Amino acid sequence: MNGRLFIIAAGLIGLIAIIFILRQTQNSLPSISGDRFAAVVYMGIWATLIGSAVLTARQPLGHTLKQLVAWLAIFLIVMAAYTHRYELQDIASKITGGLVPGSPISTVDAHGRNKITLIRNNSGHFIARGAIGSASVTFLIDTGATDIVLTNSDAAYAGINTGKLHYSIPVSTANGMTTSARATISNISIGPIKYENITVMVARKNDLQTSLLGMNFINRLRSFEIRGDRMILTE
Repeated sequence: MNGRLFIIAAGLIGLIAIIFILRQTQNSLPSISGDRFAAVVYMGIWATLIGSAVLTARQPLGHTLKQLVAWLAIFLIVMAAYTHRYELQDIASKITGGLVPGSPISTVDAHGRNKITLIRNNSGHFIARGAIGSASVTFLIDTGATDIVLTNSDAAYAGINTGKLHYSIPVSTANGMTTSARATISNISIGPIKYENITVMVARKNDLQTSLLGMNFINRLRSFEIRGDRMILTE
């Protein structure tokens, strides 16, 4: 039975391939997109295998029909999951973001671009767990900050010699005016999104509680948007 099913499926694939070749060379059949053609092949193989199993099964008809219904149910579930894959990704993002605040949820869009989703925390802010080199750093997304601003401890952890920096650049903070230093890091990444040789600001000790992900990172993105309690960054 398995051999017969294989021959039937192979014959169907061969037939569809011949039709496709004729369409390409003679342009005698209506045009069909590559995605639609792949869907036709996929559904044709399924239909052939299920139909062959029903026709060749040496079992009572009632039992065979039950198996057919079960396979159809599985097929419909798979198709529904694929159709609503983006909605399912959103649900997964909310679950994961709730379990590990700041964890970037990585996906790839239809154009092959890396996307990350961040979930707003209980304080109403977007937090992102990222890395500078091999050092893990947690950032507060701040669209009001021109640059990436590192706390003194995060900068030191990332390998910057904070003791040799010149803290001479005036900056305004919630606590008033202070000064910070400029430095360059080899790379910074949030999930799969990674940029190299980027300038950062380093705060003095105790001037900043959480490192800020500013516009010199966000402006490199293709897009960023906020949808309710989610921020979506596209590389």
